[in-house]
Amino acid sequence: MINSFVNYLEYEKRSSPHTVEAYERDLRQFEDFVKLSFELSKISEASHSEIRAWVIDLVEQGLSSTSVNRKIATLRSYYKFLLRTEVITQDPTYKLKSLKNPKKLPEFVQENSIASVLEESVYESGFEGQRDRMVMEFLYLTGVRLSELIGLKWEDIHLGQEQVKVLGKRKKERIIPITKGLKQNILSYQKVFEERFPKAGQSHYFIVSNSGAKSYPMMIYRIVRQYLDRFAQTSKRSPHILRHTFATHLLNKGADLNAVKDLLGHANLAATQVYTHNSMEKLKAVFEQAHPKA
Repeated sequence: MINSFVNYLEYEKRSSPHTVEAYERDLRQFEDFVKLSFELSKISEASHSEIRAWVIDLVEQGLSSTSVNRKIATLRSYYKFLLRTEVITQDPTYKLKSLKNPKKLPEFVQENSIASVLEESVYESGFEGQRDRMVMEFLYLTGVRLSELIGLKWEDIHLGQEQVKVLGKRKKERIIPITKGLKQNILSYQKVFEERFPKAGQSHYFIVSNSGAKSYPMMIYRIVRQYLDRFAQTSKRSPHILRHTFATHLLNKGADLNAVKDLLGHANLAATQVYTHNSMEKLKAVFEQAHPKA
């Protein structure tokens, strides 16, 4: 029946050759396992117990949860096919649960590195240099998303109140305070902006291309990568890593988790709590270094 399933994938579902090959390889591996361990002649005879035993064996071999879950998905597809073609009457994978994938902690830029990235002398004094500096500063000092920065207009920035209005996901507005230092740098950027584009009004976009057009994702990515490449030791160099850095540095300094949640525009605390793991790692390092019994 494995051959029938492979033909079904290839000719009816029109799956890619890579997918077909991977599914067949998984099924042949399972076939070898049940023949050797349970003396079953066909995998269509396997029960939940035999399948669970294979999953345990894969884990004990050291396979990652991602790889094991892919093999579980193969079995689910195969037994659904057998159920549909009336080869079996019950699906043995019905109660089979996928393994939990370990959460990857978000990367962030170290404080000394971000200080170097934002050093004034790094940037040219003209419009392009000051625009690039504003991109880096604004992403790090406000924690806004890439899309939020691109959509930001001059009318959304209220320097008198030292705050900025951001339109986030699901068109939800939030207010983010800005530091006095960022306020002064916005004023400096505004000066070179108006010199470059004297006819631009308050409704004009805050971050623009060299020609004055609205910025776009790849442009922001290029700017961020250019400056992080020079100073940061992180493997990722995207606009989002500056958002991670914003949140992590705030929590490392003792900021309230709910306040960080509101600043980031998260709908619930679960999305924000991932950053507490980075903070906890720092606390553990301090504890192990400083505590006499550590």
